[in-house]
Amino acid sequence: MSEPPLRADARRNRTRILAAAVEVFDRHGTSASTEEVARCAGVAVGTVFRHFPTKADLLAAIMKDLQDRLATRAETLAAEGDPTALLTFFAEVVEHAVGARTVVHLLAVGGMDVGVDRQVAGLGKALDTLLVRAREAGTVRADVKLDEVIALLTAACHGALAAGWAPDLRHRTVARLLDGLRL
Repeated sequence: MSEPPLRADARRNRTRILAAAVEVFDRHGTSASTEEVARCAGVAVGTVFRHFPTKADLLAAIMKDLQDRLATRAETLAAEGDPTALLTFFAEVVEHAVGARTVVHLLAVGGMDVGVDRQVAGLGKALDTLLVRAREAGTVRADVKLDEVIALLTAACHGALAAGWAPDLRHRTVARLLDGLRL
């Protein structure tokens, strides 16, 4: 049996909590507390626990929300018809991986495997749409396959999650990967 839909105020609180949690974990790293998330969201700590009974639940929800936002972003890029949308999206996903570093680390410490490969593969439909459009526009090589794009993006995200991967190295690496896709 599914849960009843959230009331409008509860949906707003949940959205604020998730946004605050991303900010707090980004700012404080692994020492971030649920209490700080509540303060940043402007809600009582009990409201946080009502939506997310454990810190692991909150972290998992952050990852789910990120996945949903990335899928929506890919759909938006596809609808805009920009022939470089695949390349733009690829670079954006890697940057989001950097922002999720603390959340991924905390989930792993808690015994939950985020499965970057699964997260990227979950974007497969959106990536396929962007790839088809990029091929049709001549932005990427005609022989580039979806599984190759997913493998390259997964590898780039793993690199972005690695401690010490400086922004300059990340940008240069992504540029090299994207150069390999272009005509």
